[in-house]
Amino acid sequence: MRLHTAPLLLITALTAAAQQPAPVSASAQFQAIQSRLRASHAASDWLANLAAAQDQQALLNDDPAALLEVARAEVHIRDVHLNGDVAAIRELQQFVRMGQSTDFIEKTPDFATLRNRPEYADLQRDMAANRAPIALAATALVLPDANLLAEDIDVDTARHRFLITSVREHKIVAVSVTNSASGPAAITDFAPAPDPWPIVAIKIDRTRSRVWATESAMQGLSFSPKSDWGRTAVLCYDLRTGKLLRRVEGPHGSAFGDMLLLPNGDVIVSDGDGGGLYRLASNPASPDHLDRIDHGEFISPQTPALAPDGHRLFVPDYERGLAILDLTTQKVSWLAPQGRFALNGIDGLYCNRNQLIAVQNGTSPERVILFTLDAPLATIVSEKIIERATPTLGDPTHGVLIGRDFYYIANSGWDILDAHGNINSGAKPSQPRIMRATVPGPQPSTGSSPRQ
Repeated sequence: MRLHTAPLLLITALTAAAQQPAPVSASAQFQAIQSRLRASHAASDWLANLAAAQDQQALLNDDPAALLEVARAEVHIRDVHLNGDVAAIRELQQFVRMGQSTDFIEKTPDFATLRNRPEYADLQRDMAANRAPIALAATALVLPDANLLAEDIDVDTARHRFLITSVREHKIVAVSVTNSASGPAAITDFAPAPDPWPIVAIKIDRTRSRVWATESAMQGLSFSPKSDWGRTAVLCYDLRTGKLLRRVEGPHGSAFGDMLLLPNGDVIVSDGDGGGLYRLASNPASPDHLDRIDHGEFISPQTPALAPDGHRLFVPDYERGLAILDLTTQKVSWLAPQGRFALNGIDGLYCNRNQLIAVQNGTSPERVILFTLDAPLATIVSEKIIERATPTLGDPTHGVLIGRDFYYIANSGWDILDAHGNINSGAKPSQPRIMRATVPGPQPSTGSSPRQ
């Protein structure tokens, strides 16, 4: 740097730097790419469509659905790009390696030419294998109220009960841990929502005898008054009595859907609609202020999980995959899918030393899965599916780890609802089912291993 440069040049440079636009958020980038995809598809401009699809693939860190978009564009430009079909097959092979399956390839005319290629039979065979049921869990509880729309769960160990949030009935319910799976469990109400909104996330602070939850007037859904759509809040209850102790409203247009408690009692909440990650001090003497701790890197963050070092968060973004956020520097990095791990569509995430248990209701098929990481917790080395494509798995959401037993809501009820939250014609709500799987103890992770 030459500090003796003429003052006018220095001022010009500083002015230009000051006028640089702020970084565009991942959410804004995603929306812009989606607009480009729609416009280029409508105009049958497949070269422009491929460029947009590749930008989306990069932004979403090889999200499986993004691979399908790239493959579709590559097929359409095969007359321009002579290896278009070959390139599309390569994308679809990666899609399948990530454990995914779809009938879109079979049904859409976009992929008609691929269905005559010799590789297509292998794709069909492997996708069928990816749909094969896997059941390493057993039913722990069946809740009698089919209208709950159960969303999140935690355990009150002192009273031997689960607390479960209800989206449709706007409350938190309690059920005994010791209930037998042979029949419906007895439910009691723990606490209602202070507003006529769904209660979504829940975490229990056993040390301080507090229950933290979120409520959200979900945009476009019939579960809350239209006049309240876009409002959300963090709630704190007394664990013994269910009395509401604190309510902190979030920014308008947000939807606090998931949360994590830090060891000091502070609350981390994620805004699945607006892309923000917020921190709230647990001390009741602290101001009711939510500090945003991300810098726009997320599109739809879900349940964060604290790493064993206490300084890093694993943050699942429903669209972009699995991120690591340093709580001190607020720097974000992303776990690489390595061409074989599907990291999108994670709703609930839980850390057990060098393992991550993920509830993925945004993959195809939906699944509950265990990822093993290397020693620095920077790379995934293997995965083990706990449940997939079984009669008991109908849109799973969240869970809780008790020792080595992972309990999770296996059939929340979201899968039978339309875009407005109404029950699809001909569908019937089923009783929420809590499954239990024994998680193998953390293993040394010294290298790569194949998918299990």
